Parts: sequence; C-alpha cells; structure tokens
Amino acid sequence: MIRNYIKTAWRNLVRGKIFSVINISGLAIGLTAFLLLALYIKDELSYDRFHEKADRIYRVSREFLAEDGSTDLHLAGIAPPYGPLIAQDFPEVERMVRMLETSLAIQHGDVLFKEERVFFAEDGFLDLFTVNVVQGDAHTALKEPFTIMLSTPMAKKYFGDENPIGRMIRVNNQGEMMVSGVFDPLPDQSTMHPEFLISFATLNDDQIYGAENLRTNWGNNAFNTFLLLPAHYNAQKMVDAFPAFQNKHMGENTSKYSVLHLMKLTDVHLHSHTDSEIEPTSDIRYVYFFSAIALFILVIACINYMNLTTARSAKRAKEVGMRKVVGAQRGQLIRQFLTESLLYTVIALLVSFTFVLATLPLLNSLSGKNLLFGDLLSPTFIGIIVTVTLVTALVSGCYPAFFLTAFQPIKVFKGKVATDVKKGMLQQLLVTVQFAIAVLLIICTTVVYNQIRHIQDFKLGYTKEQLILLPATGDSTTYESMRQQLVQQTGIVDVARSSRIPTGRLLDGQEAFVMRGSELQPSGMMIKGLAIDEQFIPTYQIEMAAGRNLSRAHPTDRTDGFILNESAVSMLGWNDPAEAIGKAFAYGDRKGQIVGVTKDFHFESLHQDMVPLAMAMSPDGYGWWSVRTSGDIRTTLNHLESVWKARFPNNPFQYEFLDDRFGALYEREQTQQILFGIFAGIAIFISCLGLLGLSMYMAELRMKEIGIRKVLGASVSGIVRLLSKDFLKLVLIAIFIATPLAWWIMNAWLADFAYRITIQWWMFTVAGIAAVVIALATVSWQAIKAAIANPVDSLRDE
Repeated sequence: MIRNYIKTAWRNLVRGKIFSVINISGLAIGLTAFLLLALYIKDELSYDRFHEKADRIYRVSREFLAEDGSTDLHLAGIAPPYGPLIAQDFPEVERMVRMLETSLAIQHGDVLFKEERVFFAEDGFLDLFTVNVVQGDAHTALKEPFTIMLSTPMAKKYFGDENPIGRMIRVNNQGEMMVSGVFDPLPDQSTMHPEFLISFATLNDDQIYGAENLRTNWGNNAFNTFLLLPAHYNAQKMVDAFPAFQNKHMGENTSKYSVLHLMKLTDVHLHSHTDSEIEPTSDIRYVYFFSAIALFILVIACINYMNLTTARSAKRAKEVGMRKVVGAQRGQLIRQFLTESLLYTVIALLVSFTFVLATLPLLNSLSGKNLLFGDLLSPTFIGIIVTVTLVTALVSGCYPAFFLTAFQPIKVFKGKVATDVKKGMLQQLLVTVQFAIAVLLIICTTVVYNQIRHIQDFKLGYTKEQLILLPATGDSTTYESMRQQLVQQTGIVDVARSSRIPTGRLLDGQEAFVMRGSELQPSGMMIKGLAIDEQFIPTYQIEMAAGRNLSRAHPTDRTDGFILNESAVSMLGWNDPAEAIGKAFAYGDRKGQIVGVTKDFHFESLHQDMVPLAMAMSPDGYGWWSVRTSGDIRTTLNHLESVWKARFPNNPFQYEFLDDRFGALYEREQTQQILFGIFAGIAIFISCLGLLGLSMYMAELRMKEIGIRKVLGASVSGIVRLLSKDFLKLVLIAIFIATPLAWWIMNAWLADFAYRITIQWWMFTVAGIAAVVIALATVSWQAIKAAIANPVDSLRDE
C-alpha cells in the first residue's frame, strides 16, 4: 500500500512540473533558512558547555550602586581578596579559582610579539575547567612561580617543532619564565580563549603585583573569580549571604554600595552584560529573534504548499471523486495526500542540504563564527531534522489532505469545486499571513539600517578619523623626547596621552567634592575619571564650553588643575559652565580647582548615556598614546614604526585606528542588519513564489471567464485589474497587521541604545510600498499573460 502511495505521489509530482518546482523551491529555501539559523542558534546556546563541570561553575561579579540605588558600574571581575575569603567563609565552595588578564611582550630568541590573551591563573584552573594539556603535568604546571603554559599555536609560533617544556621565554624585557606545559586552544564556543597561562603565584612578587596587594587591595576589580559549587546547589542562598559577608570583611554599610552576584558559567555568553567581560558576549534576545525568523520562514514555506495544493484541487477533484466512487475510504485518501506532502518535503530537504553547503561560508563570514555542515549530522541535529521534516510535511499537507478528501463525488462531477476554490477563505488568510511576516521583516530591516546610520553619523563631540592608537611605553622623559621627534614629521599633527581611549568603558569613578560655604563638602555624586595630558583635548578636537585647556604655561595644572564636561557641571549644580571656572574641586585624594569645561563628548558606546567626567593630568596613569595624522596614512605609519623600533627595540610595534574600534562597537548590530535583510528577502521571495503559483492557477480557473469578457469588449488593463485586485487587498491587510507588531518589536530593540532614532511613519510606508510593488509585479505578469491570450483558445471547446 505504501509503495502505491509513493508511486502515485511521484506521478502527480511529475505531471504538474511547474507547480512541483514552485512547491519544492519554496520548501527547500524555507528549510535552508531554518537549518542555517538552527546551526547559528545551536552555536549560541552551546557556549562553555564543553566543560565537564560546566553546570557547577559560577562566576562572581561586583556591582557598584549609586546613592539612589541605581547601577553605577557592574564588573565581571572582583578584587583579589574576595576569592580566598569566599572560599573560607562558605564551606560549600569546593574550589575557587582567580584569573587576571593582561598583555605582555613575549620574546624567545629573535621572535618578539605583543600578546593580548595572557592570563595569570591559579593552579586549580586546569582542574576546574576542561583543558586538554598535551605536554607537561596538568597537576603541577601552574604551581610554581614564574612558570608559563602556552597554547599549541603559541608553542609553534615561538619554538617551531622544538620541545618547549623547560625552555625559557623573556617577558616584557624584564625577566624570564619557564615553559611548564602546552595546551590545546579552547573551543570557539568558549567565553575566554587564553593563549598563555602564567602561574598565579608569580603575582606574589612585589615587582609584579605583591602578596600584600593580593590580600588587601579591594579597589582593583580586575580578577575574574570562579567557584565550583555542589551539584543542584541553590546559588541564591550564597547571594543572600553576600551582604553580611562584605560588611564583615570591608566594614559596615559596604553592602549599600557594593553588591556581589553569582552567574552560572553557561549563562555568561547570552545573559551577562557587565562593563568588563573577558570577551564580547551576545544576547539571548537575538536567539529569540532568529528563532522566530526561522519559524516564520518555515511557516511561509508551508503556507505556500498548502495554498498551491488546495488551489490545484479543481484538477485533482475528479481523481478524488472517481476514487471514492470505486470504493476508496477517506482515510486512505488522506494518507495518499500526506505521502505526497512527505515526498515533496523530503526532496526539498535534500535540495536544502545543497543550499546550506553553498551558503554556510557566507553566514560564517557575516557572523564571525565557524559553523560546520557536519554539525547537521550529529544525533541531536538528525533528530531535529527528522522532526522538522515530519512536522513540515504534516502541517503543509494536513489541510490539503482533509480539504481534498472532503469533496463529494456528486458535486465534483457537476463542476462545483472550482467555484468553491475561488472563494477559499483559508487560502486568502494564509496569503495574508505570508505577507504580514514578510512586511514585518522588511520594517525591522529598515529600522535597524537607519539606527546603524544614525550611530555612524552621530556627532560624537570629537573627531575619530585619522587617529592612530599606541600602547603607552617608557617614562615621561622618553615620551616627551619621542613626541617632539614625531610632530616634526609631515603627516603627524599632534600626539597625546590618556589613561583610556574613546570607545572603551570609563571604569574609574569616585565621589566629587565641591565648595559648600567655606569648605569642600562631598557632593554625593559619582563622577568618572580620566587622566589626560595637555595635548589630549586639541588632539581629539574636543570643543571647550568655558575656561581653558590644561597648559604647560600653568605649572600648577599638573597637580591641581581639573577639566569637567558639561554633564558633570550640570550634575554638580552649576547652571552655566562658566560658573564652574575657578571653583575649588576635589576628586579622590586630589584637590585643586576647575580650569575648564568641555562640551559633552561621547567617550563610550552610544549604548550608554552621557556620563559626568572629570579630567586631570597624571604622568603615572597614562596607558595610551593617540597620534593625530593627516595626509598619506601609510607613509605616516612607516615613520611611526621606524621611530618606535629605534626607541623601543624590545617592544613590538602594534597600533589601532580609532575609527576601526568605533566600528567594532556596533559590529553585532551591523551583522543583524545584514541578516535581517537577507532573511526578509528570503521571506519575500518565498511569498512571491506562492503568489505566482496561486495567480497562475487562479488565472487558469478563470480562463473562460476572461475569454468571454474579452469577447464582450473588456480591455487588457481592466482584466489585469480584475485579476490583481483580490491579491492586492490581501497584501494591504497584511501591511495593517504587520505595522503595529513591527513597531512594538523594534521599540524593544531600540531600548538598548541610549541614543536612538524615533520610528517614523515613512519606514512603514516604504515597507508597505515595497510589498505592494513586489506583489503587483508578481501577479501582474501572470495577469497580463492571461489578458492578452486569444479568447478563441479558451472558448473553442464550449
């Protein structure tokens, strides 16, 4: 019986070649989009799950609160004393591991590079996390001070094919460390990818950090701290005990401004959005968005099949009627049509595998991932594919099966089925749903595109172009000498120093003190701090709102001069920037006066609000050099490199462009814009395939009517309007359905930006017009073809 079902289904597939191609194409494209997005979503959900103890590992983070209870700063790291004290006070902690990320100049022989992914790690690191140690002893590799482990690519980079174990490498041209082990890189689905692991015991050296600092420094919240807790442990129990724990070790009321949090390691990638992640994280909302898109596109493809199959019912009606007359049961006919649907779906699935192979490199390029086709062959994915195939076949074939098998033979042979098909309300509803989804995606793409453009064109308050960034090296005397040498070169306008650079986060903040009566009083306001020199403001071309810049002509500026931004002035109660000039001001342990006020400039990402900022000179606090250039950038870089190598032969020359860093801030949104556009296009294309097939068949059903109308004098344009207007109504209804839904979704998306566009009416209009034009172009082609046909051909058999 099954063999007969398959044979009959195949004959029907071959007999209606055009509709079979349209059906299979729609399903194949829908399944391709679904599989690609399923690979992406699986990758996002799999972060850090490769660790054997992943479900028991928690990260401790620290949140700082403002006086009103709002979040002032939330850091993924905590101060170094916390870890041992947590392990001491909470016996349920089975293991505690601290890590400190840094960057170092690594040298072996003539091989010298500045390396970024360097971590000091406690010896329990290799027990807590699943790391494949290929050389050395995992139990002892991180125990002794001044020992270092290398990833296999780094071992190859510095030692070639030689055995690195026991060999020495030079660090920052200051000392040597012994290679104690080699490990395989962590998988792509990891929230950290160390290339070097240095024993944490090395930090006990006073020249590096110091044992006393590790015990008492509560201000350096750069230590990523992980805990291993018992299986099924209620982490909230520990979180509830953290306030008393902090008050005990740091003083009463500490918990009023400092809050400790626990987050499961496997939640970090999608749920953590602190101000200092080890690597950029993603967002669970995007998993929801892309899951919805995958489902929408698959639904559109199923709707295509349902519409085209039911539209063809007039041609299949006599077949059904005849089968019923000769004794076929309705259940047998339902199984026949479901088999047909399954055959179409299986063929579409096989075609979709080819499409996935062809398009996977594009998705990898856009997403920055390394998704593999082989992942589709994993047991989990095979189960998903089989389930999706069966569900798709059932959903797309269920209604046509029940619809077609419900025909009464007497009505079939009287020719009443075609009339019923023309009036089919469900088909109209399904076409409306198709285009509503397509219009929704078009609107979303339009909003995302305009938000990205808004960010790119936003006035930041400084000039980001033609700025080269270098890590600060050497002392102030060396810098001054090098700066004088650089600014004499054509193409270099100015050079400045600062503790941080725009596009980074302002993580340093303290309470400001201002004059209240005759003495300095705490303002109760936390203000971010930035160390700058006198060239920073002109180099970045930041405008002054009042007062003057820091200047060498005023020697006291080096010790007691402050510059605030407009937001800080406003927060501290001055109505006009000029009122703040000359006022006494204290910040941390530094006292002085305000000499200038800058106009607000957006130091951080536009995801964040403008922050109040205090700037002052601090020769020991500069971490970056900024070089303003003009003219040919390649010539300038060559000169910079030659000067650098002459001055710092043991430090690799590495640089960044500020505008590249700015672009990287919004790389995720740009990727979303492209993906939204691609999948909106796919949704439109599949919808148009269905609309084309449906219009072809409706025109065929009405061929005799069109012939009679032409004989009676109807014009081609009149017939085109007749055939097109019903479809146009459905598209207009779809636009009205999609518009409020898109507005709601995109308002939620825009809420993540401190500086965002307002969704304008024209965005919906553009999407609506695009949908109407595409639908009309699809339907009109077939309508014109039917309208210009010779009426003799359609009426000759009457």
